[in-house]
Amino acid sequence: MRQALRRQPDAFVVVTGCYAQLKPHDIAEIPGVDLVLGAGEKFRILDYVDDLSKAPGKGMVHAGEVRDVNTFNASFSFGDRTRSFLKVQDGCDYKCSFCTIPMARGASRSDTVENAVANARRIAGQGTQEIVLTGVNLGDFGNGTAVIEGERPKKEAMFIDLIRTLDAEVDIPRFRISSIEPNLLTDEVIAFVAESRRFMPHLHVPLQSGNDKQLRDMRRRYSRDLYAARVEAIKKHMPHACIGCDVIVGFPGETEADFLETYRFLQTLDVSYLHVFTYSERANTPAADMSGAVPVEERRRRNAALRGLSEMKRREFYRLHLGSARPVLFEQHKNPALLSGFTDNYIKIEMPAGTGKVNAIAPVLLKNLSADGEVVLGFESTRKQNVTELVQRTVSPR
Repeated sequence: MRQALRRQPDAFVVVTGCYAQLKPHDIAEIPGVDLVLGAGEKFRILDYVDDLSKAPGKGMVHAGEVRDVNTFNASFSFGDRTRSFLKVQDGCDYKCSFCTIPMARGASRSDTVENAVANARRIAGQGTQEIVLTGVNLGDFGNGTAVIEGERPKKEAMFIDLIRTLDAEVDIPRFRISSIEPNLLTDEVIAFVAESRRFMPHLHVPLQSGNDKQLRDMRRRYSRDLYAARVEAIKKHMPHACIGCDVIVGFPGETEADFLETYRFLQTLDVSYLHVFTYSERANTPAADMSGAVPVEERRRRNAALRGLSEMKRREFYRLHLGSARPVLFEQHKNPALLSGFTDNYIKIEMPAGTGKVNAIAPVLLKNLSADGEVVLGFESTRKQNVTELVQRTVSPR
């Protein structure tokens, strides 16, 4: 906010989002902020803006109770023709002890399958090659689209119904699932992604801790054994799949032994990369009042250790695919001499400009790792098979 005002002091500044719902009056006190809109108001911005003249004094606040937020507003990103993020779900009914999202975003609610398909078709009609399905708790898709049967509400559709319909009815080369809770990642979903030619073999499945005591304290809805079983099921159907996971270090009560249990669990787990988060206290969450706070420096040390493990896992995953050819969606690189892109299973590649076309999908031979191990250096495949045949022949388990 302050950076925006430094660049344009006369700008009319509207603040929305989770923070605006949780701390609207704190934000309104920041000099230069004109309007703060909560979760239920942010989609009605034109109702609150008469003109763009800056008002004297502190900003106006319109932020109702989050329990009153019960409608779903569909949206998708545009401007980048290569990839679009399509929101199909919002809010969360889970009560994880460290999380403020239910207080900021409200109850779980979703788009209808029909409207999600219509939006996906609009995106595809713009020439976009990949759609990433997003939501706060994506696997819980279906809440908020209920019909009444007698006295009991029933979901019109489940997540599996959504992805099956998108796969069948939207003519676009690629879909990705942004993130899905392990307890909602069913065998049915895994098997479908494995057989689909549109849904990519890439799943991001939050873990948070490899220690069951910590998982209970976090109020997560699974055990580490269930998580391991989900990973095993993915690899059984898709040995080439990329699996990412989220981990929190330094949660209250996490001893050194607990952390090492998580580290060793992740060492043995066939995941491809980690997103590591350092626990930080959030007001009005049960975790903030728990005993056994971990010193901040120790939290940072544990974060660094897991980030190091993540790099080793990512490089090993990349190495396993060297010498194979995979379909790559090309993107603009900041260096005009290069092209970048991602394979279907989320390996980042770089190759010389002129060997591919931005916003096109083509088979690429994964040649070798870059010096820093962050990307794979690729070369245009000279093989004549189409992409689907190529991937089936080189790496498919079927």
